[in-house]
Amino acid sequence: MQAIFPLVARRADFFSIINHRMVEINLTGIVVVVGNYGSGKTEVSINLAVHRKRAGVDVRIADLDLVNPYFRTREAKGPLSEMGIEVVLPAEQYLQADLPILSPVVAGMIRRSTELTLLDVGGDDVGATVLATLEDAFKNKPMRVLQVVNPLRPFTETVAGCLKVRKEIEQAAKLTVDGIIGNANLIDETSADDIYNGYEFVSRLSEQSGLSLEFITIARELLPSVDTRRFSCPVLQIERQLVPPWKKALPFEKQSPSG
Repeated sequence: MQAIFPLVARRADFFSIINHRMVEINLTGIVVVVGNYGSGKTEVSINLAVHRKRAGVDVRIADLDLVNPYFRTREAKGPLSEMGIEVVLPAEQYLQADLPILSPVVAGMIRRSTELTLLDVGGDDVGATVLATLEDAFKNKPMRVLQVVNPLRPFTETVAGCLKVRKEIEQAAKLTVDGIIGNANLIDETSADDIYNGYEFVSRLSEQSGLSLEFITIARELLPSVDTRRFSCPVLQIERQLVPPWKKALPFEKQSPSG
């Protein structure tokens, strides 16, 4: 009989972890996702769109990354569209172009925003400049501007570095960052300790900057080895879509009708 109790305890721990993972990320309205080059903001934007869609939210996402010719939201258009997520891209003839082309549909999308309208913006202040051209469309619209931070990347490994990136983006975009997304990862080399240390870093950044910590991210394959009870914020599961040509993107997990 005694042997049963450790098993029950382990099962209780397991379900506690699962329940913590299901803490909702209650973002609605217009959400602008910014960050320095290589922060992983596009992967975060894609998975955030999927997460909210699974919660029954009507989601649209616009690809405003006019800087990086690789790893843009447009690369995941197929899987997103299959889930009923509208993806706004440049015109078809410009999909493979590296030119700074912004579809006029984006301004209309912002003016007639749905339950959740996600804007995936290019890296650094250069990528954020496009937001200034949408100033009129943003007027009187409730919105959030969230900075993705990966403390394992150059330029954001210190609080001072993160604040510098934030200031540069704000000046270029003519918008104010009001929240943080923790995205600590080394792609395939990420360990549980990286996640724990990354969480401690963005928590410290949140405290020193006065910005809210909206959520952190963990790759789906790493989740079983991470104790999410150590975090006081929601966790967004990352199902990696933006991978090099020699790798295959993870198919999004099938969700039951209840969850």
